[in-house]
Amino acid sequence: MASMLLAGGYRSFAGPAARALVITREVLNKHRNKHAAIWHCRSSYNSSTALAAETETSRIVAGNTTVASSSSNSFPKYDRLLPCPSQKTTPRIEHLVVSKGGLVLEYICEALDLPPLFVADLIRFGAVYYALVCPQPPPTATEEEIRIFRRVTDPLVLRKRESVKGKTLREAQKTFRVTNGDQFVEEGTYLRVHVHPKRFPRCYEIDWRSRIIAVEESYVVLDKPAGISVGGTTDNIEESCATFATRALGLTTPLMTTHQIDNCTEGCVVLAKTKEFCSIFHGKIRDKKVRKLYLALTASPLTTGIITHYMRPIRMAPRLISEDFIKGWHRCQLEVIDCRKVPWPTTNIQDKYCVENCGWPSQDYAYECTINLLTGKTHQIRAQFAACKAPLIGDSMYMAAAIAEMTNPGLNPFGKYNKDFSSECERETAVINWIAQYGKEPSVAIGLQAYQISWDDGEHSYKAGSPWWRCATA
Repeated sequence: MASMLLAGGYRSFAGPAARALVITREVLNKHRNKHAAIWHCRSSYNSSTALAAETETSRIVAGNTTVASSSSNSFPKYDRLLPCPSQKTTPRIEHLVVSKGGLVLEYICEALDLPPLFVADLIRFGAVYYALVCPQPPPTATEEEIRIFRRVTDPLVLRKRESVKGKTLREAQKTFRVTNGDQFVEEGTYLRVHVHPKRFPRCYEIDWRSRIIAVEESYVVLDKPAGISVGGTTDNIEESCATFATRALGLTTPLMTTHQIDNCTEGCVVLAKTKEFCSIFHGKIRDKKVRKLYLALTASPLTTGIITHYMRPIRMAPRLISEDFIKGWHRCQLEVIDCRKVPWPTTNIQDKYCVENCGWPSQDYAYECTINLLTGKTHQIRAQFAACKAPLIGDSMYMAAAIAEMTNPGLNPFGKYNKDFSSECERETAVINWIAQYGKEPSVAIGLQAYQISWDDGEHSYKAGSPWWRCATA
């Protein structure tokens, strides 16, 4: 977990302590006329190939009078997070160790040379995190980064910090969202700032009131649009279905997520009005009292019946699955209830929903499958169908991999025709290379809809509207 947290780079800054209690004109003017020098050392490293997209290429800088600036680092000019930019920004994650106590907003402003209103937006988006003690750097950390870590986590240093007393090191390294710019951060506090949070521009294109399927006393059922997160991402809880559905209904208490479907998937999602219902619904899912039916638009036909695979228990996409049982891997099961031939979506419709053309050789006909999801693992339908040579249309993460495996059987280290490896190290290298090559996230929509959700033996049952590919051909 620590290596993931530090994937974007690691900084230590020594700068003036923050003094203002709120974002006032004085603070804004102070920032504009900033002249105080900031000493820093800076580096970047990757914890894994899959996280490379979330890192920035940085240089090592050290000196007594070096001022960090967005222009010197070739970063764009910062203003506000809204309106939402139409173009994607290069991911940027910054990691700071507070050198002198102060208010978190002003400290970040001075350390990263960012406008106060922009940092306030980041905090509102949930893109800023803190931990009382810096997490363990990954194996790829530089000597300087390790030196800083050892200095700020020295037992003699930690013993002097009242906030750490009574906590284990692991407890003190747990990260939490910063929710208020006035929050005081003491010397030695770790900060992680997602300067370029993942954006969801489609939030602003949707008529959210029309997507509400049902409003009950303790929950709401939403027909989730594709291309939007259900409850938010690590760096963006603002542009989410839960937030926008709450506003559309004029609710004073934010709706809460009870389960997830992928950003690129559309369809039925249950949002809770109360914590009590959240707990109740989680229990129903755990006790397998919730039934989920999906519609999938695939590139090849599938026979009806139950399909079983085993998924590698590592949270890294694309997910690896095997037809053979492997100890410790999660069992994935789904039932294909029906499969019928339909026209392949037109180019205009694919463009409308930003469906990617992944290079499937024959695009005359597609196949619409009705699926009963028996186990609920992340990317389960997408990964299982790709393994059956029937990837979902538009699924850039799995279709390209399926095509590669069909063209050159044995490329997938856990595929049907996987080769024998001389050692586990050799297999792991093949796994890393496979994930690095086939892990492109879909832009907006893929051929997958959470068509129906029901619980308590059908006492509560809800259906989504027509999937995008049916609306397209109507």
